[in-house]
Amino acid sequence: MSTSPTTQQAEAAPAFTPRQRLALWCISWLGYLLISLIGRTLRFECSSEPGGAEGNGEPPPVVIGPFWHRAVIPATYYFRRRGIAVMTSRSFDGEYIARIIERFGFQAVRGSSTRGGSGALMGMNRVLASGRIAAFTIDGPRGPRYVAKPGPVLLARMSGAPILCFYLACERPWILGTWDQMMIPRPFSRVHVRWTAQIRVPAEAGGEAMKRLHERMQVSLERARRDGMAALGEGAS
Repeated sequence: MSTSPTTQQAEAAPAFTPRQRLALWCISWLGYLLISLIGRTLRFECSSEPGGAEGNGEPPPVVIGPFWHRAVIPATYYFRRRGIAVMTSRSFDGEYIARIIERFGFQAVRGSSTRGGSGALMGMNRVLASGRIAAFTIDGPRGPRYVAKPGPVLLARMSGAPILCFYLACERPWILGTWDQMMIPRPFSRVHVRWTAQIRVPAEAGGEAMKRLHERMQVSLERARRDGMAALGEGAS
């Protein structure tokens, strides 16, 4: 990475009690080991709409990538070691996700729609300006599930970078009873990475245009999930 995530996160990390810090240490290491062990066995495949990902199924180098929170585990392994920045919540849940993804070479930019949002958007804008990808678990940190927040549209207007929605569909995953129905891929299963067409937001876009572009992003996210699941067939999620 061109910047030091460790230094940035030391400055930005919220305060936790000693008990919470111990829990975060345990959860982050267990999460890292789980994703590493399962991820090595997964069979990834990609597809894209016209005007989406590049010919090899990879995203452009500078893009805003929103995806649904439930796909964090397969996304963490697939996109590891690329210096991608991800906006994470300042909550306890957001903190352990941040610590896990940092072990895989991501940069966690802390903030959400409710806390630290404007500062986090500025941080994501700097990420794009440095030539890297900025990603959002866009219905996080606590839902509602499959309802996109406006951050990527605002960032696209600010930065000029396109929005590229995607989803990682899993073959018969284990599904947790959490608000997002978090997926844990089964070892040796297939994962389909589905990209949609890019969305560009003009710098002069006003209120009504921004609303329409937000709705377009919502539809693209839903389409990516639908098409990714269809590519794997019955039992995909």
